[in-house]
Amino acid sequence: MKKLVLLSLCVAALFASCDNFGGGKSQLKAENDSLLLALSERNAELDQIMGTFNDIQEGFRQINEAQSRVDLQSHSSEGASQSQKIKDDLHFITQTMADNKAQIEKLQKQLKNSSYNSAQLKKAIAGLQAELEQKGQQIIALQEELAAKNIRLAELDDAVAGLSTDVQNLSAENEAKAKAMAAQDKALNTAWVVFGTRSELKEQKILQNGDVLKNNDFNKDYFTQIDIRTDKEIKLFSKSAKLLTTHPKGSYILAKDAKGQYILKITNPNEFWSVSRYLVILVKP
Repeated sequence: MKKLVLLSLCVAALFASCDNFGGGKSQLKAENDSLLLALSERNAELDQIMGTFNDIQEGFRQINEAQSRVDLQSHSSEGASQSQKIKDDLHFITQTMADNKAQIEKLQKQLKNSSYNSAQLKKAIAGLQAELEQKGQQIIALQEELAAKNIRLAELDDAVAGLSTDVQNLSAENEAKAKAMAAQDKALNTAWVVFGTRSELKEQKILQNGDVLKNNDFNKDYFTQIDIRTDKEIKLFSKSAKLLTTHPKGSYILAKDAKGQYILKITNPNEFWSVSRYLVILVKP
């Protein structure tokens, strides 16, 4: 009887022990599931954080490329099309900088609200913030450099326009001087010649009371203008000719042509015209 009671107690204890073991297994499973869920959530948070981090890095890479393009284009001379490319790249840089700033702020909030508390990640985000600030300074400097170049180009345009005006003014001035010199040269080498009968010369008041060119009221239009450098022979169409104005002897000769008519040949123009630039010759019909 005692053996039966002892066996019954052992069986009861065994069943109690089995029940306790089953309960512990369920608890371990629940704890394991909880850990897996927390790890999954942490991994999702980390993936989200790293995705944002990568987006920011890509933004900086694109900004660097655009900066390089602007720097190359600013040294080019393709005109309006190149200026438009620079404008487009600057707009892209400005927009991407704004996007990166928003992404960094988003990343900081993600880390703050996350259970993933990593000193290395915080340091990396701080580095992104510093890079954003440095990049901002570079963009400001780039814009100032482009503005300065635009000012210099405008000044160069003004200088070129001024130079063009100076050249035009100089050309006009030289042309005026050339005309003045030509007129002066012409005046210095101009003489007036007339030949006619006594009655003709009197009629034009060239000859008055036996004096030649005594008064200034003679008809100047009756004279023929000549160039003393080239006009050295004057046909008089008369067999009788006499110079009434004073001209040095030896500076001219009166020769006859085949018809016996006189031709005045000026052998020394400078000497001949040294006394008077007017030549009056009396001829007979």
